[in-house]
Amino acid sequence: MFKALIVGILLGAALLLGGVWLYFTSGRAPVAVTDPPLPFERKVAHASLNAHLDRQPRSEPAVPADETNFLAGAEVYKQNCAVCHGLPGAAPTNISQGMYPKPPELFKGTGVTDDPAWETYWKATHGIRMTGMPGFQSRLTDTQLWQVSQLLANADKISPPVKSALTSAAVNATPATPSVSVVPTK
Repeated sequence: MFKALIVGILLGAALLLGGVWLYFTSGRAPVAVTDPPLPFERKVAHASLNAHLDRQPRSEPAVPADETNFLAGAEVYKQNCAVCHGLPGAAPTNISQGMYPKPPELFKGTGVTDDPAWETYWKATHGIRMTGMPGFQSRLTDTQLWQVSQLLANADKISPPVKSALTSAAVNATPATPSVSVVPTK
């Protein structure tokens, strides 16, 4: 009897794994940005990210949270982050509107001001899989990564000159506009 129970459990697990494998390899799983999300997709992704971040060392920022670093961080942000995460008071770009999951608008609401600078630094350095968030470890210096992390951790307290630096000569991306139907001609 015990042997039959074990065989049944193993057979059930094999069938479940085979069904999941078939679902994903047969093209039935939603892969397009416009497809509806899988059940619990967001919850599982956030749980995994949060669990991983909980295991990371909490390093102290390498740069102080001051006006000079906020201004330098604003330049880094405009060049590398704004196309997806937006600028204060600006409409989302076409690129950000076409992503799934939607990138958070970091200057709207709490953004990441409730995250410690080390967490934003980790995310900017390493990126986040399956979100479109790239890792900038080999593209930006450690100082630049800390400057943008300090800027974002303090985004709700930035001075008018820093806000002005963020909004002047904005990013080279087209703001999202209502879609226009184009009818092909023969």
